[in-house]
Amino acid sequence: MSEAWEPKIVAFLCTWCSYAGADLAGISRMQYPPNIRVVRVPCSGRINPLFILAALQNGADGVLVSGCHPGDCHYLSGNLVARRKFNTIKDLLAYVGIESGRVQFSWVSASEGGRFSDLVRQVSEDVKKLGPQRRLAKEPA
Repeated sequence: MSEAWEPKIVAFLCTWCSYAGADLAGISRMQYPPNIRVVRVPCSGRINPLFILAALQNGADGVLVSGCHPGDCHYLSGNLVARRKFNTIKDLLAYVGIESGRVQFSWVSASEGGRFSDLVRQVSEDVKKLGPQRRLAKEPA
């Protein structure tokens, strides 16, 4: 593994809080690793666990799921649904041999651009320590 390798990270961000936090980080010119690809979703509760598996199968080295803080969900309890789903998928990923640091879940509000920047930096470092994800990746045709 070369030292130039950077992990590919897919981030599923809630439109109302986490995506707005990412936007605030961008317009505030806060620095964070450029190896994150954002998928904007209406609510973190709408993320199907199969989306996470598909991201890992299609070449992502890590996945970040981020939503509103508990009690601040635009859809009242969507983030609580997401938290339950995330606990279930963590067990599934452990069962198939995926390291726990590859898929991470966090709360970021619209006013937390700095927190978003720090979170992306931390997730990138965690995934980089694990190396490339090959367990679920599809073989090239």
